[in-house]
Amino acid sequence: MRWRSKLGAPVGNPLAERCQERVRDLRLPPGEKLTIGELCAYVGTLRQRQVHIATLALPSAGPHGLWVSTDTLDYIFAEERLVPVHQQQVILHEIGHVVCDHDTSPVMTGDASRLLMPSLDPALVRRVMGREHGDSEAELEAELVGSLIGGLISTWNVHPTWTVPPEAREIAERLSSLESPVARDSA
Repeated sequence: MRWRSKLGAPVGNPLAERCQERVRDLRLPPGEKLTIGELCAYVGTLRQRQVHIATLALPSAGPHGLWVSTDTLDYIFAEERLVPVHQQQVILHEIGHVVCDHDTSPVMTGDASRLLMPSLDPALVRRVMGREHGDSEAELEAELVGSLIGGLISTWNVHPTWTVPPEAREIAERLSSLESPVARDSA
């Protein structure tokens, strides 16, 4: 039998304990049921930078969500075609990356980045594309932090659309254009 703490994570697991501490350090308003938008505003205030959410059609073979951090803002992009509860978990997972302030590892040189995406800052490209995926500790940490926060705010939006802020439109269009819809034969 595994004991669980009040935050819902197993006790005695160093990763779980670290995640619980990160969520406690947020000092979310007790007893309040925050919406995802209110949570982003709260986290943005703590980080002294706005956190924006936008939904868009991401490539089917790609991730369901992305955290893009610039010098002054954080953007969380989530797949618009997900069912609302899954979309919320994806957004909470990305907020987990924000809360943990996960770093990235370089996946391409600055020159390669400028060649492929000339209008985007190479450091931004590395920050988005450089995170490990799958079962890495950062991904597990983001998932657990997001789940713990989700358990505390205990709400999910049935309205799955978040508008893309004007300053993020270019990157949203680039992400959406990475994959064209596949034409199917009607025969």
